[in-house]
Amino acid sequence: MSVWGLGDKPFVGGEALSNGWVRKHELRSRYRAVFPDVYIATNIELTMLQRARAAWLWSHRHGVISGLTAAALHGSKWIDAVEPIELIWPNARPARGLQTHNMRLLKAEYRQLNGLPVTTVQRTAFDIGRRGRLGQVVARLDALGNATRFAARDVMRIATKHPGVRGLRLLRTALDLFDPGAQSPRETWLRFLLIREGFSPPRTQIPVLSPDGLRRYYLDMGWEDIKLAVEYDGDQHRVDPVRFAYDVRRLEDLHELGWTNIRVTRRHSATDVIQRVRRAWDAHTR
Repeated sequence: MSVWGLGDKPFVGGEALSNGWVRKHELRSRYRAVFPDVYIATNIELTMLQRARAAWLWSHRHGVISGLTAAALHGSKWIDAVEPIELIWPNARPARGLQTHNMRLLKAEYRQLNGLPVTTVQRTAFDIGRRGRLGQVVARLDALGNATRFAARDVMRIATKHPGVRGLRLLRTALDLFDPGAQSPRETWLRFLLIREGFSPPRTQIPVLSPDGLRRYYLDMGWEDIKLAVEYDGDQHRVDPVRFAYDVRRLEDLHELGWTNIRVTRRHSATDVIQRVRRAWDAHTR
């Protein structure tokens, strides 16, 4: 419970006043509005779940949480906390910080999650897979797939029930490129870049056992038949001394096993990455 007795969850201001849970001056001084007539205690830091709950209350408890908000509630990472809360609810004038969609939604395409009606994983993928740039869409599907392991075929089954909706071509293309093995948007970017430049789709999260059989590694992506790996290194590889020492041993083991490992950082341009991978590919396939 919050220090003022209404708990740490959003509530409808009008209901709290009519039920005598709070007085008008307390509502103004001790609580802040999340959306019109939906409040939370001023000492509470809003989470994505709390913002979603507030949005549902704003919709008079009729909306269904959808889109990127639903993806985040299903466990997707890399979704910005300030993204608008998405609702399937026919309202053409949503409050600031909300995005409403007037879309057909079947009963089997949403369920209760954390006390809220939320689109299923498959319906969420169907929705986020139909809007945006292709690379961005694939990254979002990868993140949802990494969290939930949904199957592309199940998403396409939903598509058959909604013929003629916008974005179906984009959805099909993105699902062909989708890979739940990607563990970050930059890994998705790297894989997408390689495929776009004509390389065969690399396998992700390739398991490799060290020469002495004591350590198991997982390579971000690559081609096992020619022992060529391409991996994205974030800043933690450079600034964490424990991680750095681990990486040194790992690279030595991979070299002993005959693997070539192309390491990519944010500072490498797409042209540089492709040139390096192409040289290694040609050397392995002569």
